[in-house]
Amino acid sequence: MDFKDYYSTLGVAKTATSKELKQAYRKLARKHHPDVNLGDKSAESRFKEINEAYEVLGDPAKRKKYDELGANWRMYEQAGAPGQGGFDPSQAGGGGWNVNFGGGSPGGTRTMTEDEMREMFGDANPFSDFFKTFFGGGMNADEPRGRARGARGARAARAGRDVEQEIELGLEDAYHGTMRRFSIRHDGDSRTVDVRIPAGVSDGSRVRVSGEGEEGSGGAQSGDLYLRIRLAPHPRFERKGRDLHARVPIPLTTAVLGGETEVQTLGGKSLRLKIPPTTQNGQVFRLKGHGMPAAGKPAEHGDLYATVDVQLPRQLTPEQRKHFEALQKLEAGTKSPAA
Repeated sequence: MDFKDYYSTLGVAKTATSKELKQAYRKLARKHHPDVNLGDKSAESRFKEINEAYEVLGDPAKRKKYDELGANWRMYEQAGAPGQGGFDPSQAGGGGWNVNFGGGSPGGTRTMTEDEMREMFGDANPFSDFFKTFFGGGMNADEPRGRARGARGARAARAGRDVEQEIELGLEDAYHGTMRRFSIRHDGDSRTVDVRIPAGVSDGSRVRVSGEGEEGSGGAQSGDLYLRIRLAPHPRFERKGRDLHARVPIPLTTAVLGGETEVQTLGGKSLRLKIPPTTQNGQVFRLKGHGMPAAGKPAEHGDLYATVDVQLPRQLTPEQRKHFEALQKLEAGTKSPAA
């Protein structure tokens, strides 16, 4: 049996703290997990080594024993073999192997039966001879089955909970869709995740980011992250469902005589809106297909409703005043004489 350098296996120094050991273990376990590397025997073997190393170093008592023995483990084995007094390896590990899957804390590990280990790793030995010599590895045959099942049930795998986070989005980003980058932290570890926000999302809608919620324990899957959309107010457009509403200012003369005005859409297009003569203030015009896109159906759009806002003059030149006075006389002349 060869000496196993568990610190080297996890890529940490012998002075590593419990937190550093946990971080190193989780990073390597995620990378080499059999579910992520289907059919890769080398990854499966590496995963076993990582679990074995953390099983020892993650337990303060076992780590102390390991640090004290070091490379002299063989002499200790010969001096304390079972039946000769001293250390009995069958008593060191208790009833089974404690394997931490999915990044749970040492307190969240669970005892695995030999049948479970075969199902996970096949007929190969899950742990090295070195591990079994010093820390046990066999299921205690004298342990009552009911008690063993009870212990397993108390430490059953638990799926991670879903997490919800509110984000503010501008109306233009909701119209076009956008990419947002988030920094996500799990027990001291942080990483960036790029999330695509689809076009057409509405206020209060949620975007699901699979597997980025609370981490599961005992090998169970992590929860999901839900981004709840809150749309920021827009200075020109108001959204109502898939339709957009905007006020369009026009001069008094255009409202009276008719003409055209320019309307800017949220999508960036410039449209020419025809204004008929004697258009009233507050009159609404419908511009079909220039509203918000439908979520998941970017080719389908709502409508844009343009409400006319007739602009009255704030100042008059002498010439303008002359014409308005003439208009006033014309209006007075068209009135019916009093009865």
